Amino acid sequence: MSFPYNAYLAAFISAFATTLATLPLWRQWCLHVGLVDDPGHRKIHDRPIPLAGGLAVLTGLLVPLAAAAALLKFGGPRIAGAAELLHGLEVRAIQLGAIALGAVGMLILGLLDDKHALRPLTKFAGQVFIAALVAAAGVRITLFVSSTLFSYGITILWLLTVINAFNFMDNMNGLCAGLGVIGAGLLAIIAASLGQYLVALIALLTCGALLGFLPHNFPKATAFLGDSGSHLAGYLLAVLAILPHFYSETNPRPWAVITPLLVLAIPLADLAWVVVLRWRMGKPFYLGDTNHLSHRLVRAGLKPTVAVVLIWLAAALIGSLALL
Repeated sequence: MSFPYNAYLAAFISAFATTLATLPLWRQWCLHVGLVDDPGHRKIHDRPIPLAGGLAVLTGLLVPLAAAAALLKFGGPRIAGAAELLHGLEVRAIQLGAIALGAVGMLILGLLDDKHALRPLTKFAGQVFIAALVAAAGVRITLFVSSTLFSYGITILWLLTVINAFNFMDNMNGLCAGLGVIGAGLLAIIAASLGQYLVALIALLTCGALLGFLPHNFPKATAFLGDSGSHLAGYLLAVLAILPHFYSETNPRPWAVITPLLVLAIPLADLAWVVVLRWRMGKPFYLGDTNHLSHRLVRAGLKPTVAVVLIWLAAALIGSLALL
């Protein structure tokens, strides 16, 4: 029996609805505790905006997961696809636990940065620790090199790169979340086409949760992702990009290694551009500026909303090449 596709739809809709419904609650909580982004330098908003996006997105992931676990436990064989899911959960239990723990850890790290403006070295150390935890659980890149040390190093480097790429892209309403929706959606399609239903479900949960945040953030924002949300989005996309087995003996694809690079081409290219530019200008690479692709499109005469939509379209077009 093939895996029931209505499970994919259920994962996407439940994550979308949960994030959409819970964000107003998290927004009120953020206002109550003072977790807001105040107007200031390089800011276009004129009032404090709650940094509730990351909390809502994580809720959109965890609540459907908890509900699915309860259904599998008490519904048993009566649920279509239960046997396949239970087998996948059993095989990847340690990895999934580490991924979930890493998501919570990345959110907490981002919340601390949002609230207390952590030193760059402190934030970087936290990112490395969480990335190492995930790698230690077996979620690793090999690139066909039979070296454990290399596998750990390249995996941690990949996670740090994508996390910070999404953090850098969180500079206009809807940009970071929209790129996350596109990336997760493409990875879900690829994983499903390869029969990797568990990875596809996680990708659809991520896609739905981020999409549920967008109506609160685009075109006008009543909530921001904040560092907590951009860290979480980057972390989830980085993990999703290495979970599927793009290459296998039964499905040999010589160019499989570039699949994640195509899906995440826009945030990775933007990161590389601004880091090189800041280095050439003699500035620390972690200090924000207005040299990102989105800023340059606005300076060229486009409205911010149009610039964001164009970047989304570019990401979707380039990422779609991975489907070929």
